[in-house]
Amino acid sequence: MLINGFLRRGFCTAVARPWLFVGLGNPGDKYKGTRHNQVGFEMIDAFAESQGISMNTVHCKATFGQGFVGDAPVLLAKPQTYMNLSGESTGPLAAYYKLPLNRVLVFHDDLGLPCGVLRLRHNGGHGGHNGLKSVMNNFRGNREFARLRIGIGRPPGQMDPKAFLLQKFNAIARERIDTALQEGVEVLKLLLSKGLTESSRHFNTIQKYKHIRLQNMPA
Repeated sequence: MLINGFLRRGFCTAVARPWLFVGLGNPGDKYKGTRHNQVGFEMIDAFAESQGISMNTVHCKATFGQGFVGDAPVLLAKPQTYMNLSGESTGPLAAYYKLPLNRVLVFHDDLGLPCGVLRLRHNGGHGGHNGLKSVMNNFRGNREFARLRIGIGRPPGQMDPKAFLLQKFNAIARERIDTALQEGVEVLKLLLSKGLTESSRHFNTIQKYKHIRLQNMPA
């Protein structure tokens, strides 16, 4: 079994402790391509494809894959519990691999960032995001896990945020998200080689200027 093979290679030793990347979303065609429910999944898929990692296993209620990026081991997961119960998969996965929370990185949509803007953070609250709230609850309130925030923009005018979140991306927004996914892949590779602090410092500076450029542009 692949998992046992990785354990034999030192997958969870102190020398080569893996990162767990978790993309939040909702399973099923009903939610495919929507703002709230798919960008976390899409980030996992983009990274997996870029590294040739197969997402063909079910583990701890998640679609799961594992591999190496250079010498760095990485675990990839898309919880299939639905967004509001994401912690029921994320918590058991971290526990199974005996990972400290500083080796967990959660990808999630963020209304507070313009569409296509990313932020890499060391920790934080849930900001009203039900998926993050569930993850934190399953970590017993601990918020010391990293996040890759994926901006989806705010609803226009007086539009109901819930309706906005369930909309599919228009052509402009889709293009911005596709660009952001590739930027995300690059910073994730940097994180695995250089660590969170160094990768986030440089990346967030670039994304800050992107934020300024896009904040008043419709998508």
